[in-house]
Amino acid sequence: MTSRAIVTGGAGFIGSHVVDSLLGDGYEVTVVDDLSAGDASRVPAEAELRELDIVDFDRLCALTEEVKPDAIFHLAAQASVVASVANPGRDCEVNVMGTLNVVESAGRVGAPVVFTSTGGALYGDDAPMPTPED
Repeated sequence: MTSRAIVTGGAGFIGSHVVDSLLGDGYEVTVVDDLSAGDASRVPAEAELRELDIVDFDRLCALTEEVKPDAIFHLAAQASVVASVANPGRDCEVNVMGTLNVVESAGRVGAPVVFTSTGGALYGDDAPMPTPED
């Protein structure tokens, strides 16, 4: 029996690497991405791309119930500081309500959620490279 995974934000830089790793481990992978920052060309042909906004609870639940994943890897986010300042409501909608939607849809099918919360934006443009963890 093949394991199944959903990767939200799977068309993004980090998400696409998670997809590659899961495929390498033999998973069937469904990528959920609204393509607002991701690129469909990053999604390998072996994965299925579903263009979907995680804010759309009903569509997300329908997809989760269809796929019945063994796990959901949540990397979808509105990560742009500029976009956050310009439209903080949308930022909250995606990052807070979208995450809640992912968790609730996962709970309906008993799938654990693996969550990644941040990238380099946290440290700003003047952070030393490589940035130490402390």
